Amino acid sequence: MTRKIMIVDLDRCIGCHSCAVACKQENGISLGVFYNKVRTVGPFGNYPDLELYYLPVICQHCNKPECVNVCPTAASYKRQDGIVLVDHNKCIGCQYCIMACPYGVRTYDKAKGVIEKCTLCAHRVEVNEVPACVSICPGKARIFGDLDDPNSEVSKAVREAGSFLHRFADVGNEPGVGYILKSRKWRS
Repeated sequence: MTRKIMIVDLDRCIGCHSCAVACKQENGISLGVFYNKVRTVGPFGNYPDLELYYLPVICQHCNKPECVNVCPTAASYKRQDGIVLVDHNKCIGCQYCIMACPYGVRTYDKAKGVIEKCTLCAHRVEVNEVPACVSICPGKARIFGDLDDPNSEVSKAVREAGSFLHRFADVGNEPGVGYILKSRKWRS
């Protein structure tokens, strides 16, 4: 089986927002709509010894996505490879999926009247390319691939991260995106 996921190494993320810009350009996203948001977390410590980190937030492509369960038209769906998408031809813009998502990563596009979210650039994945945010990241903080392939870069990153691999809170949906955070001060 194939399970496409993304891991973000927060120790390598420099907060440049290249991922958000590449995402908007690649997907033709309307003004004010973002699939990819970069948040600043911190600072931590005492002046002048302060640290912070950047947290890129995208759809978590959950193993058990509640957004799919609440969609009355089956516009939200999960592909066999684990990527969660929205079929805009079926979406009525009811926003039930926005309310069901515990991570706040879905957006209503008023101009289009539909729900928008990160697609992991499914159109690129289908032709064996990585998502645009992965290809553009200057810090090489994003790792994408097939978790079920033990030789893939993403599988190796998950194994090497060990207990430093974190996921957003699991409320029964089993989020798929992982974050590596090793810096000692940031974890306290």
